Amino acid sequence: MRAIVVGAGEVGFDVARLLAMEEHDVVVIDKDDDALAVVREKLDVMTVTGNGTSADILKRAGAPSAELLIAVTTIDEVNIVACMLASRLGTRSTIARVRSGELSHQESVLSNEDFGIDTVIHPEEAAAAEVERLIRRAGASDVVTLAEGKLHLVGLRLDEDSPVLGYTLEQLQQEHPSPHIGVMAITRGIRTILPGPADTLRKNDVVFVAAQPKHVPHVLEVMGKKDHRIEHIMIIGGSQVAARVAQRLSAGRYRQIKLVEEDRKRAQNLSELLGGVLVIHGAPTDIDLLVMEGMPDMDAVVALTDDEESNLVSCLLAKHLGVRKTVALLSKPAYIPISQSIGLDSAVNMKLTVSREVISSLRGQHVMSVASVPGLDAEILEIEAQPRSAVTRAPLEELTLPKDMLVAGVHHGKSVEIATGSTRIAAGDRAFVFARQSALAEVESFFSRP
Repeated sequence: MRAIVVGAGEVGFDVARLLAMEEHDVVVIDKDDDALAVVREKLDVMTVTGNGTSADILKRAGAPSAELLIAVTTIDEVNIVACMLASRLGTRSTIARVRSGELSHQESVLSNEDFGIDTVIHPEEAAAAEVERLIRRAGASDVVTLAEGKLHLVGLRLDEDSPVLGYTLEQLQQEHPSPHIGVMAITRGIRTILPGPADTLRKNDVVFVAAQPKHVPHVLEVMGKKDHRIEHIMIIGGSQVAARVAQRLSAGRYRQIKLVEEDRKRAQNLSELLGGVLVIHGAPTDIDLLVMEGMPDMDAVVALTDDEESNLVSCLLAKHLGVRKTVALLSKPAYIPISQSIGLDSAVNMKLTVSREVISSLRGQHVMSVASVPGLDAEILEIEAQPRSAVTRAPLEELTLPKDMLVAGVHHGKSVEIATGSTRIAAGDRAFVFARQSALAEVESFFSRP
């Protein structure tokens, strides 16, 4: 498949990497020769130097015969025009990254179809929504909603006082029998484990548990986590993500929200925009200022500057001062396991939103959505079982499932259940599946018509 990526920045590089891993024919367009040189050095892709809004450049990249174009520059107008031109040149499907709330809002005067865009992705808004979920579910390091919110995937770090340390999953099930929860994955350092009954839970493991929302408090209790109420929040940084997080949180029932921004003009603008938020002008690394503004008394600190090293330092300082919940915005995948090993609670990665849309566009028609979690080396697929597919022939315990695959839950009509050995998947059911990259083709085949 020919796929074109417009933009060779961090997001564009990551998209091109994913496409190249899938062994697609990838072309990256950018005006910056130096950025393209990095892409060529590290990835097996082709590059074209030029503007993605040029029809001639798009033709050189093969847009008339391309299956997919993803425009992920930092300029909305470039992304929109690139998709519009590519669509008119014959590209089958287009995805645009749009940062402006006005352009991406559902009530926008112009629709995606007016621009010839099939999918609009808004990484900043998605990251803000994830931060809000993590604040609401303070005991979790990760929260992913599936099945229109009927199924939650909750990541929980096991502290040294967790009552389940040393348990195998079989022992855990015997001690806390429940058909409503299931351990789907474990991250241990940089390793991801799709566990079996004999796998043992260890200190600092991040355990991913699938559960219906009403059973999440029980999951937290079993794992020794407290879902304490968050009332006082400090946001470090005035980035787009930070502004959206502040807007979301200010609409909630929090007693106090403070935002620290180093740039005076940006701080003034945010103060006017965010009526219910106290905006403080100051450096995010000024310890005296942060202490004076009450960081030690905060229930949560969220570091959302554009400098991820600064975000890590801010969260470490918050932990040192006794803050219970810390969330850092990170973009480098290598930083995510590091952040977990040094005691930070949660990491949010904007690039995963883009990656999820790209992966979804590569899967078969019966793969309905894909979720990704920072630091988790597995994809979460929502996949529909086709008539006469292998997965429909018997209960799960009687099937020879593909290696490196686990079924987390099944959506039957309006109900959702956690998958067990006795679960039987029928044609038309939607299953939520954990699978490693190497197993994806076999998983899709397992749910497809023979």
